[in-house]
Amino acid sequence: MARRNVIGERVRLARERAKPRITQVDLAARLQIKGLRLERVAISKIETGYREVTDVEAIVIAKALGVTISWLLGESEEIKSK
Repeated sequence: MARRNVIGERVRLARERAKPRITQVDLAARLQIKGLRLERVAISKIETGYREVTDVEAIVIAKALGVTISWLLGESEEIKSK
């Protein structure tokens, strides 16, 4: 099956590189605080490429992880948002 998003691998990478590490449950909680309800299973599916991601979801995920949207999309190597 073809990947259904381009951000999944970078979502996982940003979570694992964070200090302290952000779990999928932690990310789900951060997203909910920002008004986006995604369960841990949905985050797992995003990370493995099985779930599509809307533009709005990608923006909120980037903010919750503290990374730039361009990094999340693989267009930049600058990871941290300002």
